[in-house]
Amino acid sequence: MSEKGMFGVQGSGDTSGFGGLVNANINIGSTQRPFGGYFDQVADDLERAYPLFSDAIEKVVVDRGELTLFIKRDRLFDVAKILRDQLKFEMCMGVSGVHYPEESGRELHAVYSLLSITRNQKIRLEVCVSDKDSHLPSLVEVWAGLNWHERETFDMFGIIFDNHPGLTRILMPDDWPGHPQRKDYPLGGIEIEYKGATVPAPSQRRSY
Repeated sequence: MSEKGMFGVQGSGDTSGFGGLVNANINIGSTQRPFGGYFDQVADDLERAYPLFSDAIEKVVVDRGELTLFIKRDRLFDVAKILRDQLKFEMCMGVSGVHYPEESGRELHAVYSLLSITRNQKIRLEVCVSDKDSHLPSLVEVWAGLNWHERETFDMFGIIFDNHPGLTRILMPDDWPGHPQRKDYPLGGIEIEYKGATVPAPSQRRSY
């Protein structure tokens, strides 16, 4: 077996580890019933509890053993309250951002991981917004533990959570330009100074 660099790279001089990485864009469509396991029960219970279920859900995806409900932005708060109060999803484990620059008009995704201790079940919610109109309703009123998670998602991705009690940056300085975890954010860095030597920032070391 011949030795190669990470992800199959060889002979390029690229030491980043990503020289041979091929990124395939896969758009997963809506899953058809039956979803399997307890996923059908969750969908049925939500549909009974929320008469606007069909209008609120963009699609349902079952992938890698997880159920993800894609929710329309203007229905997110209502669906969250019903999931907490009627379907007993007492905990939201956090919200994270994802940036898909190739998805025109829905470049930014917010992903919520929910846990029901009562039902011993886990599901995910996902909401898509445009990077030109990146507003979502804050869910801190529903799950108070989301306070800092929403701040981090705002800081790193620029998703604005309306009615958040104090939406400020949490990792970067208040005057920091841009949102560092977006895929179009430039590779940068701070020069590291040693005694008698300087290591340049990553963006100055090589071009791709």
